[in-house]
Amino acid sequence: MPMIRVLVIEDDAETAAEIVEDFSAAGFAVTLETDGPGGLARAQAEPFDVVTLDRMLPGLDGLALLDRLRARGVKAPVLVLSALSSVDERIRGLRAGGDDYLAKPFSAAELRARVEVLARRPAERDGLVLRYDTLQVDLLGRTARRGERALDLYPREFKLLEFLVRHAGNVVTRAMVFEQVWGYSFDPGTNLVDVHLGKLRRKVDGPGDPPLIHTVRGTGFVLRAP
Repeated sequence: MPMIRVLVIEDDAETAAEIVEDFSAAGFAVTLETDGPGGLARAQAEPFDVVTLDRMLPGLDGLALLDRLRARGVKAPVLVLSALSSVDERIRGLRAGGDDYLAKPFSAAELRARVEVLARRPAERDGLVLRYDTLQVDLLGRTARRGERALDLYPREFKLLEFLVRHAGNVVTRAMVFEQVWGYSFDPGTNLVDVHLGKLRRKVDGPGDPPLIHTVRGTGFVLRAP
């Protein structure tokens, strides 16, 4: 993989130093900004493969910063870092335009791995066709394929597959799926997500296909290539 260019927007000096040191040791090209306005200006001025964004920043809140980046056409994947770890906060971060959300404290290895996944993610944020491994999702034609095989999907299954492809490589919780695909507040007593995921899995992972849709016990689901 080519050198990954990462913009780190983090105001806590100790956390920022640890992130920069670990990323640099991994061979990443790292730029650090320590407040919201500086991070916003830097992200608009230079191309980055990934942005790690602290949720609470001086001068401009992290989610407000993220909203402005997306409104101004900055498409770099953004990983939100926050001590606020509730499901509602994760959903807010993703709805604001974030591509992933990692709660503090976190391990350096996990942060590095998530950045690497975002940097190589093949899904096109604003494209008409999303691709991941052998999957192809045509947003305009509302069709999907796995390799040469067309997938016969109901509208809800299509929307569910689109959501998984856009978050390929990242674990999504049942609450995230329910909020984004159904548009309702999550009811922990329902098995609606699991039922639809099961039906979608049987269509995507056909006989002889390496499985792409995986269940993460106690957490949710992930679309991940072998």
